[in-house]
Amino acid sequence: MTSENRAKILVVDDERMNLNILSDLLIDDYKVILAKNGTQALERAWSDNPPDIILLDVMMPEMDGYTVLHKLKEDERTKNTPVIFITALDSIEDEATGLEKGAMDYIRKPFHPPIVKARIRNHLTLVRQRHLLEGLANYDALTEIPNRRNYELSVDREWRRCQRAFLPISLAMVDVDCFKQYNDNYGHTAGDVALKKVAGIISSAINRPCDLAARYGGEEFVILLPETDAYGARYLVEDIRKKVEQLEIKHEFSPINPFLTISIGGVTLIPGVTNSAEVLIESADAMMYQAKRGGKNAVIWEDMT
Repeated sequence: MTSENRAKILVVDDERMNLNILSDLLIDDYKVILAKNGTQALERAWSDNPPDIILLDVMMPEMDGYTVLHKLKEDERTKNTPVIFITALDSIEDEATGLEKGAMDYIRKPFHPPIVKARIRNHLTLVRQRHLLEGLANYDALTEIPNRRNYELSVDREWRRCQRAFLPISLAMVDVDCFKQYNDNYGHTAGDVALKKVAGIISSAINRPCDLAARYGGEEFVILLPETDAYGARYLVEDIRKKVEQLEIKHEFSPINPFLTISIGGVTLIPGVTNSAEVLIESADAMMYQAKRGGKNAVIWEDMT
């Protein structure tokens, strides 16, 4: 396994000897990050390169392990990061306190290398399984792009970010035109294939990490574009509309086009303090229905900035 793919372990201890022992024990199998106090631990845990698991000393000056754990659990970024306490405290009451506060396990000093390695390995297995389940829960099984749950988590986060920075945020609703007629006449298997092709066009247009294309439900998709003005957003979705039409998916039962098409409605605004992210989907949905009523295979956009 390359160093880039190895699991990252943050070791937090105010004693240099303990840091050295654990680092030497783990360095061959994991990427080890060291911190000598609670402040450093939080900085490293909340960085752009966070750890997969944290080994945290309980007894430290200034900020003890219990306080660090509390701050980790309060933060959205690290609330699910497993924390294993490393401590010389050996009473049942001390262990119960740590577990009640959210620690996943206890490793007592002095360290026993086989036990340390086994417990870390077991917890990292659980981490990988949780990530796999989260991935399955956040992606649409048919189209293999993010699902509505994924969108709802993302839009809340990006709304708050753009609100703090007073930046525009754009949202598009996409609906496949005359899809009931397509399913009724070509069958649901053909309909599933068509949806996967449309999803492929939409997702391939998304390039930035903050952007998101998701299946909203049925034949509807949503495109989230933070920090994107109305001109840029409309240009992107108009290109998507054209590329879907250029797929030339035969639809002889459509009253508007011999091929499968999509209608798109969108909105751009700057989040305010009195409204919420729901205004995005409501406004984009209204624009999408205007596109449908106006003849379909079109883009209708509202710039509310």
